[in-house]
Amino acid sequence: MAKRERVMRMSVEQPLWRALTAYRVLTMLYAVGLFATAYDEFARPWVAVGYFAVLCGWTLATLPRVANAARCTKPFLAADLTIAVTGILLTTVADAHERVQAGGPTLPSIWTAGSVLAFAIKGGWRWAALASSLVAVANLVERGSPARDTVHNVILVCIASVAIGYVVEVARASERTLARALEIEAATRERERLARDIHDSVLQVLAMVQRRGAVIGGEAAELGRMAGEQEVALRTLVSGGLVPVSRVSEDAAEGALVRAVEEEPEPGGPVDLRALLAPYAGALVSLAEPGAPVPLASAAAREVAAAVGAALDNVRRHAGADARAWILVEDEPDEVIVTVRDDGPGIPEGRLVQAEGEGRLGVALSIRGRLRDLGGSAELISVPGQGTEVELKVPKDVTDPRGKAEQR
Repeated sequence: MAKRERVMRMSVEQPLWRALTAYRVLTMLYAVGLFATAYDEFARPWVAVGYFAVLCGWTLATLPRVANAARCTKPFLAADLTIAVTGILLTTVADAHERVQAGGPTLPSIWTAGSVLAFAIKGGWRWAALASSLVAVANLVERGSPARDTVHNVILVCIASVAIGYVVEVARASERTLARALEIEAATRERERLARDIHDSVLQVLAMVQRRGAVIGGEAAELGRMAGEQEVALRTLVSGGLVPVSRVSEDAAEGALVRAVEEEPEPGGPVDLRALLAPYAGALVSLAEPGAPVPLASAAAREVAAAVGAALDNVRRHAGADARAWILVEDEPDEVIVTVRDDGPGIPEGRLVQAEGEGRLGVALSIRGRLRDLGGSAELISVPGQGTEVELKVPKDVTDPRGKAEQR
């Protein structure tokens, strides 16, 4: 199958950058509007006009800079804060002294908060505290004394920016944790898928070589012993340490990333499950199926058929070569039910748990794992002396084992 890279991007801070972009434009227009309505009251309006020309040009030219954390560099933040602080200090030059003392707005007005918020989103609460402190000093110098309204505005900007910076830091940590969790989950699912494939092929062959070698004797017995040792080693590896390394999480500018190299699903629509189960029928295996087709998504149908094959392998191995088995297919409105029943001796209580601890994962992975990945279930009912029954249920609308939804 072809491989493709699926990228999962998680970013809580990206909407904050978009909001900051809009905020800078709106507050620029607000500051210009305040100046225009009070133009006649300014002592040196030409100073304000020159400053607003710089402010408008800077704001519009640097909109791409506040699109994400990667573009919002430290030199840009320093220049942006310098323009804000310069505008505050120029207020005493451009505006009348009486208006400044009466608590009139500074030239950049609330545009200054956007510069501080950029520090908060980029670097967290510590950067926000530094930027808001510089703005506070500039405001106190502009007023000449710590007036009540000035102190109020300074504290409000400081608390808001520090709080946003802290939230951004927490969000980034949460993204990294979630990315790592998704990476581990994906690796675990891949390990289980590989373990199922190995159990259905290599382990079965090694077990058969071990049994036949013991029966034949001589050099074949030694070969069987070696095959048995390799089977045990491979089971241990499959159950504990086979974790692929095709996934990597990053703390990128746009947020945490999880890249997963996946197999492309084979093209094609739903297939008739009966056609995949028909080869299992034989002298000792009876197949009972509906008269009409039983359509399932191709990948899901193959997984169900493989689970049935794993159940029949268990019958041959544990119930004996002469044990009979029956496969019943039921096509319900919302799900497909496949039941595999045998007339063997049954499974002693606690044997499945013991087998899983020994690395024998036929039931845990080849049967239950497959159905779990499809969003279905596998129930095993066994009574000593009365055989074993495995009931497989899979919904009609299933999720592909590789993570892609497939519809009927």
